[in-house]
Amino acid sequence: MKVSDDIYNYYEKLVLDQFARNKTLALYNADFIDDLFCIVLNQLPSRYIRHEVDMSFYMPSAERAKMAKEITIAIDKGLKVLIKEH
Repeated sequence: MKVSDDIYNYYEKLVLDQFARNKTLALYNADFIDDLFCIVLNQLPSRYIRHEVDMSFYMPSAERAKMAKEITIAIDKGLKVLIKEH
């Protein structure tokens, strides 16, 4: 059951943004990226929102920095797992 198309996990966007900044999307094929995306998101807490502007406006910078660090760590762990398997 899907309640609304407007509700999503904020971490999904943050992880994809980090993939783009790290050139991860250009380095690996789509299957690898999909697997990595799942592994990374499973390491992170869920943060469901309706409007991104709410997160951007109300989130303290310390929390933003903490989330960025968690994402970097999760990506590094996910890459190690997947590269080891291939």
